[in-house]
Amino acid sequence: MKLFSANPYLSLLLQPRFVQVFLLLLAALLLNLVARYLLLHAKASLRLSHGNDALVQAAERPLPLFIFLLGISFALGIASQGYAVFDIVRPVRNVGIIACLAWFMIRFIYRFTGNVIALRLKNGEEVDLTTFDALSKLARLTVIVLTSLAMMQTLDFSISGVLTAGGIGGIALGFAAKDLLANFFGGLTIYLDRPFSVGDWIRSPDKQIEGTVEYISWRHTRIRAFNKNPIYVPNALFTTIVVENPSRMTHRRIKETVGIRYQDIGAITAIVTAIKAMLTSHPEIDATQTLIVSFDTFSASSLDVMIYTFTRTSEWVRYHEIKQDVLLSVAAIIEQHGAQLAFPTHTVHLEAAGVMPQ
Repeated sequence: MKLFSANPYLSLLLQPRFVQVFLLLLAALLLNLVARYLLLHAKASLRLSHGNDALVQAAERPLPLFIFLLGISFALGIASQGYAVFDIVRPVRNVGIIACLAWFMIRFIYRFTGNVIALRLKNGEEVDLTTFDALSKLARLTVIVLTSLAMMQTLDFSISGVLTAGGIGGIALGFAAKDLLANFFGGLTIYLDRPFSVGDWIRSPDKQIEGTVEYISWRHTRIRAFNKNPIYVPNALFTTIVVENPSRMTHRRIKETVGIRYQDIGAITAIVTAIKAMLTSHPEIDATQTLIVSFDTFSASSLDVMIYTFTRTSEWVRYHEIKQDVLLSVAAIIEQHGAQLAFPTHTVHLEAAGVMPQ
């Protein structure tokens, strides 16, 4: 007892409330270690479903912070009894708890969306990445807005006053950031109308834009051109230009004009019939679509036969392979009928000797 009375600091630390503070901090540390162990054990050894896996991954960081925050806030509450300076402990604790819950929800939405996409791709199902991305962003934005309102309510801010001020400030902000808002609503239009999705090949006849869509944000869309250069297009531009989406075509068209020599005019009918029969029976040509093989024009140095048909595939490389096969088959048919492909020629007629043209 003399030792404690001789050391005022030690006697102060041994007061009941400081002992409680120490025990609370020790309990928070132990709970934190247990939580980390359980989360690591769940990730390493349990084969969880995708929803639970996302739940574990989402709680990996916010949960330990949540436990520490509770332990420290309760310890400070006990240690600050009788001190007005520590009156902010409770609102700060509440704000921290709300922030941890919001952090957990945002991480869960992100992980869960990624797991669902991965599961569908693994099962061979079609996945609309643009829709998943839009829903994920909208859910996270909703969490952020609700979290902000809950924090302001916890700190005794008037929500109605904030909303009123936000309405007035929104008008001024709208004039100051009209381009930013135009891009935002342009991005919203893309998400709702879905004229294209991530991975689509698009082009615009109005602008020099062509390539594969890589990423769609609320402000811009990143397109990878065929020379591998990235093109960053403001979303507002897509509300004023025409956009073609060749990735969504159902077929690819073969439209060619084949020239045959004038001296082979007698074989034209047989050649046209044979080419049409070849296309009709070709396994890669869709005969249910428009199919035309017709003698079309008396050209300057050839008899032109028009070939107009559609392939079953829309894949670019495969289309060119089919087109090559069709054109070689057409050349073989012309040769089989004793005709030849024409090339630009000129015929010169000379007058007989001693006869002058009139």
